[in-house]
Formats: sequence, structure tokens, C-alpha cells
Amino acid sequence: MPLLRHSRILLLLLGGGLVSPVSARQQATPAQQSQAADAGAKANTVMTLLTQQKFAEVAAQFDATVAAALPEDRLRSSWASLLQQMGAFKDIVQTRVDLRDAVRIVTVTSQMERGRIETVIALGAGDRVVGLSIRPVVPVADYAPPPYADPPSYAETEVTVGSGEWALPGTLTMPAGSGPFPAIVLVHGSGPNDRDETIGPNKLFKDLALGLASQGIAVLRYDKRTKQYAAKMVASSTLTVKDETIDDAVAAAALLRSTPRIDRARVFVLGHSLGAMLLPRIAAATPELRGLIAMAAPARSFDVALMEQAQYLAELDGRVTPEEQKQLDTMKTGLDAVRGLTPADAGNSRSYSGAPASYWLDLRGYDPPTAAKDVKQPMLVLQGERDYQVTMAEFARWKAALASRKDVTFHSYAGLNHIFQAGVGPGMPTEYLKQGHVPEQVIRDIVGWIQAAR
Repeated sequence: MPLLRHSRILLLLLGGGLVSPVSARQQATPAQQSQAADAGAKANTVMTLLTQQKFAEVAAQFDATVAAALPEDRLRSSWASLLQQMGAFKDIVQTRVDLRDAVRIVTVTSQMERGRIETVIALGAGDRVVGLSIRPVVPVADYAPPPYADPPSYAETEVTVGSGEWALPGTLTMPAGSGPFPAIVLVHGSGPNDRDETIGPNKLFKDLALGLASQGIAVLRYDKRTKQYAAKMVASSTLTVKDETIDDAVAAAALLRSTPRIDRARVFVLGHSLGAMLLPRIAAATPELRGLIAMAAPARSFDVALMEQAQYLAELDGRVTPEEQKQLDTMKTGLDAVRGLTPADAGNSRSYSGAPASYWLDLRGYDPPTAAKDVKQPMLVLQGERDYQVTMAEFARWKAALASRKDVTFHSYAGLNHIFQAGVGPGMPTEYLKQGHVPEQVIRDIVGWIQAAR
């Protein structure tokens, strides 16, 4: 997705060689040791080329699957986004090789200015790169329910959202009792999110589900299409937000309306970030909804948001280095290409700043606060005051656009960031790696609003 993605930095897609991994051998023979050494050296070469920003040389080593999913321009823009979030590359710390039947998986741990990353490089036949991903090194932490969760008051069951080609696994958190209960569909932000919207050790959607179900509100969450069907989605040259987000939100709401013990007249949708931005379009596609809840709702176009976020991150330490300025200039060039797209570009295979032309064209001219003026359902708009990804200026735009509507409620929270967790000082990506929970006040505000929306 175009918005810079907090701590989840994904350059790519895992290619075919990683779909069904085979367990690593427990003892390596001399031949296997030699093979592992060769794979480690090859992966370190790829990593060095990345750090030197020799993207054409890296892309030349991809197999057909990765080359189609991660063309040179997307590799370039993704690496620029990585550097904006994690700072400059410092050194390779460790290389780990996992030998599998047909693939050698090499994990290269690198020290960056603002933390460590792991670059996972999968090597197939002929040393072709059949998979490439980059992720931050996140401290291992088991999820513990927030203190306001009351396990005896709810139960969780596995469900399927939608059917056929795009069926998605999900979880329904249902309050105990006979009901009927109001219910909420949770719609993800940008990126290939799981059903919990896991970001580092944090699970925004799981916190919401357990907290709300403890207060008598059913919650449905599901894995995002771009996670469940990553290869197909990345390879698509006709992708739109309708495919990525809206269709599945509509299917999830329909599932709730047909579920026993759910009050079919009181089904709501809660969107976070991208999901919040798309609420007016979701409401238009499923007018039966009782109300809409927006958390960190963008009011800018994606191209503007990308550039502003990148500039903010570059200036975090009080100065913009020549290398950072080069990255900003590269990003600006890519976004200028986005702005120059025409309908004739729809369907071409090129990636523009991380998404196909069809994606950008689908959003062109879409102004969420203006579109929300025509929404018939009541709305609740929530905003963290330390959010640098969706700013208080955007929250003010929502308030101004909807000032004449008496059925729209606004709350902002001092100290909360983009994932509605508390912190101090300027917001930065590394704080998403610190474990926390959505404050209970946010849960109370949602519950109180839903109870009033009868």
C-alpha cells in the first residue's frame, strides 16, 4: 500500500519457492556446509548491492515471479521508504542460512540507524532470487489481553468472510448471552494486515475485539486480502481499493447480518487508517449499516501523505542529510509519475510508488471528508494527537467538513499515536515496536456511542 507502513516494512512478496517450505536439516554434511556458505555469500552480495542502491543489479538476479512483483522502480521506492523509517544502513551483523529441499533461505540481519532489520533472501535454481522480504527485528513478546478484557463474558469462533476465490479466514468475538447484540466489522489500514492488525508486538484489532465484546458488542475481524492472497494481489495490474478492501468489508457486514444472536439492524463498520478513509465508499456499497467509526482517518490524497510522511521522518533528527535528500527526490519523482497517470495507463504492468496505475486512478479525486457529507449513517471520528501519519490537521478537516451534521461525534486523545497507544514526544516508527494496548477510554467512547445509536 502506498502509505508508509509503520514498523512493517515489506519490500516484497515471497515467490513460489517459499510457498511450501520444508524443514531445515538437523545436521549438515560437508557438501551442505559448502552449499550454505555459498548461499550466505550470495545473499550478502545481494544485500550489499541493496545498500549501494544498485537496484538494476539486484533486480537482474530475480526469477520471473519476483521480477513481476518487484520491478526495479518498486524496489527503489521501497528501499527509500525503508531508509526513511529505519535510518541509514550501518553494517551486516549476522547471516543465517536455512537449507530446504529446493530453496536456500538466507536471513541477513543488519544494523540500521534506528534499529535492526532482517532481510530474507530465498535462492532457487541457478542462484536466482525467488523471494525477498525485509522486516524489522521485533522483540519477542507474547500477547497478553488488555486489563479491560473479561474472558468469561465472550467467546471466539473461526468464521469465513466471503466465498470462492477470495474467501478470508476470520474470527468472530461474540458476547455471552442470548442477544441480539450490536456488532462491528473491523477494516484494516494499509499493508498486508492480519485479522488482529498486528504491528510489532501490538494487536490493535484484537484489543478492540476483546474490549468491545466484554461490553456486549460482537466484533468480526479477518485477514486482509493482501495478506491471504499476497502473490495474486501483488501481481495484479488492475488492483483497486474496491478489490483490496471494500468488497471484503461488505461481505463481512453481510455475514454479521445473517449470524444468529446479532441484531441485524445494528451492524457497524470501524475502519482504521486506510479503512477509515474508505468508510464513505463502504457505506455507499452497503447502506444497511447502522453507523461508521473512523480511527485515524486520512483526509489527504495518498501521494501527498507519502511525501509529507517521508519529509517528517527525514527531519526527525533535526537535519536532512544529502542521502536523505536524495531519497526524498527519488520519491518525489515517483509521485510526480503518479500524478501524471491517465486512464490510458490503467492495466499496464508497471508499478508506481508501490501500486499499479489502476490503484492510483481509482483514488484520484476522492476526498474522504467531502464524500462523508453524503453518508446517511451517523459517524464517530477518533484521532490520536501524536499521530504523525494521519495528523491533527486532517482531523480538523474532518471536523470542518462535517460541522453541520449533528449525528457526527469527534474525540481526540492526547498522547496517542497512529495505533492508539500512548507515548511522549514526537511520533516515530520505532515506538510501534514497544508493546502496549489501546487505552480503555477509547473502548468506553466506542461503547457509549454505539449504545446511543439505537
